[in-house]
Amino acid sequence: MARFLLIHGASHGAWCWRDVIPALGARGHQATAIDLPGHGDDPADIEQTSLRDFGQAVVDALTEPTIVVGHSMGGYSITQAAEIDPTQIHRLVYLCAYTPWPSFSLSQMRMQADEQPLVPLIRLSDTRLSFTFDTSGGAGEFYHDCPPGTLDYALPRLCAESTAASNTAIDLTDRSQTLPRSYIICTEDRAIPPAFQRVMAGRFAPEDRHELNTSHSPFFAAPDDLAALLDRIAKDR
Repeated sequence: MARFLLIHGASHGAWCWRDVIPALGARGHQATAIDLPGHGDDPADIEQTSLRDFGQAVVDALTEPTIVVGHSMGGYSITQAAEIDPTQIHRLVYLCAYTPWPSFSLSQMRMQADEQPLVPLIRLSDTRLSFTFDTSGGAGEFYHDCPPGTLDYALPRLCAESTAASNTAIDLTDRSQTLPRSYIICTEDRAIPPAFQRVMAGRFAPEDRHELNTSHSPFFAAPDDLAALLDRIAKDR
């Protein structure tokens, strides 16, 4: 049995792991998900939150050695957590996630890709301290292969995201960089181009690179396949 902590990406919350938690439980694992500050049911003001706040929330949720999974922007949150305190982190798993490079904020990492599918969708608040994604076109960038009912469930739950968190680089040290880690590439992703995911995953050991044939939202598109892969990562590594 392994313990998993599931960390959402930008504008999402613990709610996005709805189908993965029972799928991992059916395989004998313990899995939990949290809302990062300002997301989901967490009452924090998103315009006052920082990447360090996100990392600290992850650390605070860890009580035993745990595999920590970060989706999308969550790759930065889990890396920040490891830099704060890696004691209870057994492995970091980056699920179609941005992996920090030295001196690069998430916003800067995004611009390293040859394609920028999300940039046209970003809408800054009047204060410029937060942003949302324009989903008026149907949110195909996130959920194009997800089952019926996904949009009705997800779209009302999407929230604003912290501009400061996206613009913060992480001072990378051995605290995060020497931890065991895995990368899961989503080959049909329309939010983070799969080609760029492979560039980021290229810094991982070959045996720690995996693929799922899904969109940017495998937790909805293929929760059982995702749970099976996480199960294999836990057992093999």
